[in-house]
Amino acid sequence: MSIPPRSPEPDPPPEGAVQPPRGDPAQPGQPTVEAEPGPDAATGAAAPDDAHAAALREAEDRWRRALADLDNLRKRHIRELEREGAAERARTAAAFLPVIDNLELALTHANADPGAIVEGVRAVRDQAVNVLERLGYPRHAEIGAPFDPALHEVVGVVQDPDADPNTVAQVLRPGYGEAERQLRPAAVTVAKRE
Repeated sequence: MSIPPRSPEPDPPPEGAVQPPRGDPAQPGQPTVEAEPGPDAATGAAAPDDAHAAALREAEDRWRRALADLDNLRKRHIRELEREGAAERARTAAAFLPVIDNLELALTHANADPGAIVEGVRAVRDQAVNVLERLGYPRHAEIGAPFDPALHEVVGVVQDPDADPNTVAQVLRPGYGEAERQLRPAAVTVAKRE
């Protein structure tokens, strides 16, 4: 009785080579079993990995569209702000045109009665103060008003026995605007009593 020769052992694969999946190697003489196609292959539907990839592509597309919409909105907002700013500057400048017209009229009458010139300049000043008030910046220059650090800037303290302490004794420069929206505070001296 003779022993059949053994098949030689295969050479080991080179280092770093891709290894075939481990499992039971096919025995000689046994048919190899191929994997049956899954239900997706028969219907043509995408495999779960394909569905996830498609959902990812769709989400990325929506994200890019939202990013583009946001960028367009930002650019449109900047254009609208510039347009509104220009319109507001034009309205403000137009409000001061009558003041300039009256100053020019006063200059043409410079040789007239000095009292009339003073009255004309006072009227132009009142007109300019009225324009500022219409723009939301009323004038405040009240003597005797309680000192308010939001409206007043103290430039000096005076002793005045007739005035209440911590009240405005003198206005050196009027202020314009309210506490939360102010062009400038009024420069005042404040009364104190010993």
